[in-house]
Amino acid sequence: MAKRHGSALVWTLYGLGLLPALWSFYLGSTGGLGADPVKAFEHALGLWALRFLILTLMVSPLRDLFSVNLLRYRRALGLLAFYYAAMHFSVYMILDQALDLNAVVADIVKRPFITIGMASLVLLVPLAVTSNSWSIRRLGRNWVTLHRLVYLAAAGGAIHFILSKKSWQAEPVIYAAIIAGLLLWRAVRPRRRSPSPLRGGWPEGSGGGGDVCATVVSKSTNVTTPIRPLHGHLPRKGEG
Repeated sequence: MAKRHGSALVWTLYGLGLLPALWSFYLGSTGGLGADPVKAFEHALGLWALRFLILTLMVSPLRDLFSVNLLRYRRALGLLAFYYAAMHFSVYMILDQALDLNAVVADIVKRPFITIGMASLVLLVPLAVTSNSWSIRRLGRNWVTLHRLVYLAAAGGAIHFILSKKSWQAEPVIYAAIIAGLLLWRAVRPRRRSPSPLRGGWPEGSGGGGDVCATVVSKSTNVTTPIRPLHGHLPRKGEG
């Protein structure tokens, strides 16, 4: 019963998370986004991508500092960040550049803020593709290393936002400062002592705020190796 309730909340998060995109599309199609609706729509999608990246990175600090456990929803938040980043690029390529691939490639090569933004999107692709239980089991320790790229993608997104402005503005600097703070926290956060790892896969629960470990059993040596996941948590089946 609790598992069904948790899954329902995750799907509710997906639904609510996509509402800003639908609302922006509605405003754009009804003249509510000003004189340049394509640019406004593109900007809104990119901004929400950055917001969801920040929310994803905030899950562990909230747990460690305030005992607010939102680990179940981190996968959904990360995927929403990717969806918005992909929509942001799609609007740029389809509506802004009218599928002129030569113009798109030229922009990526010649305009630094687009180069950095594209690099950040590329970094998010393998994270989205491997955000599932099968990939976690298949990749083992490498999954943890791979998903640390989210920090680089977030930093790139902040730089992309700052460079996209022709003059100094406070908004992108505020977003960059928040991301910088989260990166600093990740670098200096104290190591937390983990409970004994469970053999062969998923830990039985993640409440209470303590780090947990999954394990990989070597087929050749039958030796159990604990894996300390990013932010101290590997999602279980049924989690966001």
